[in-house]
Amino acid sequence: MSKSLTEQFAEHILDIRYDALPKEAIAVAKQVTLDGLAVTLAGSTEPLGVGRISIDYVKTMGGAPQASVIAGGFKTSMLNAAYANGTMAHALDFDNTWYPLNHPTSPTLPAILAIAEHERLPGTKVVEAIVAAFEVQGRVRLAATGMETGSGFHKPGMTGTLGAVAGVGRALDLTVTQMQMALGLAGSRAGSISINTGTMTKSSHSGHAARMGVECAVLARMGWTASADLFGPKGFFDTFFHGQGEPHRLVEGFAKPLRMIDPGVGFKKHPSNYFTHRPIDAALALRAEHAIDPSQIQKIDILFPRFEYVNRPFPDTGLDGKFSVQYTTAIALLDGEVTIDSFTNERRFAPDIETLLRHTTLEVDDAIPPDFDRMHAIVTVTLRNGQRLSKRMERLSGWIGQPLTREQRLQKFHSCARRVLNVRAADRVVELVEQLEELHDMQEIMDLVRSGGSSAASSTKQ
Repeated sequence: MSKSLTEQFAEHILDIRYDALPKEAIAVAKQVTLDGLAVTLAGSTEPLGVGRISIDYVKTMGGAPQASVIAGGFKTSMLNAAYANGTMAHALDFDNTWYPLNHPTSPTLPAILAIAEHERLPGTKVVEAIVAAFEVQGRVRLAATGMETGSGFHKPGMTGTLGAVAGVGRALDLTVTQMQMALGLAGSRAGSISINTGTMTKSSHSGHAARMGVECAVLARMGWTASADLFGPKGFFDTFFHGQGEPHRLVEGFAKPLRMIDPGVGFKKHPSNYFTHRPIDAALALRAEHAIDPSQIQKIDILFPRFEYVNRPFPDTGLDGKFSVQYTTAIALLDGEVTIDSFTNERRFAPDIETLLRHTTLEVDDAIPPDFDRMHAIVTVTLRNGQRLSKRMERLSGWIGQPLTREQRLQKFHSCARRVLNVRAADRVVELVEQLEELHDMQEIMDLVRSGGSSAASSTKQ
């Protein structure tokens, strides 16, 4: 009897083993871990309260002290820790992404860290689990041709849930049958809708995925049953995408090469939706190259592909501004930088940005491909003296093919971590993560990132 597609997929997931991983994959897994911890630490301070509410929520819910709540100062159940940490990891939209687009770290790393901390798993197991989680998400995105970017289902709650299940299942050494059960159960846990973009709920999609990654894998290990063929007829693709998909791509070429190596993983420079980054970089370049005085800007014109997801002329909140091409471009020109604090309500509704938004126009050009990897954006600034300055932005540093340097990644880590940790603690986290494969367990890392929250409000980051 031939094996089902899901059984083949489960076998491929469990065939990922640390001792067979290429060095490049191990290096990327460590980079992903450091970046994920960075944005989670910073996410705990999200201006509108995503981190604060998430931490307070899981504290209220209670739970056995199994795993650390990052920046929370306490432990709770693995499920609660995975939820809070996953939500905070996506709170700033600063977590990494790749191609086809999805956020591979925020739904998966928190689940893997929760199970690794509780089970006292070594760093090699964490690396193995991250690689499995990423490969699964990449494969599902390739196969889910009916998953549009920016509409319908939001990817962390779909592909992210499956990635989290795969990562935790790999960490727990599930059998093939148990992995099939875990995936089947995940099919009944998957879901998230893009209409919640711009609200706190969007970040919770990653938290929910991380929580379900732990739940599905642990239940499967305990003997819970589900459909053994999630990806077969009437399963994942038929249910969510009305049959629009290429399921064979789940296993075709699996890990040959690993998708975290080719095409690779993107690391964000700015804490906003990735589609806003080209206009941001164009605006920053214009300001620097021409020494633009913001008070002399008469209007801004942005030429952009048709992608309504980020067409938000007057975002409702600072958080909503992360998904507005108009707001992020204007704030880059006004402030000369885009930071976490660019998205407070105070900054969003300040008089200068309110005025400039009324003179900022987004023009859609259907000749520009909406595909993130191939698109470009053009920002034109008209000054009060009539001078027009334009910048076309195609490639992004940090995106696939133009990776951030180690120095740039460390700069991002420290800019995020210093919102919670002092310099000594932050440096120690870097040291530990960069030797992740040598660690006997994750205890010291989790102790450092957990305890930092107790003094986050008063820390001077000396």
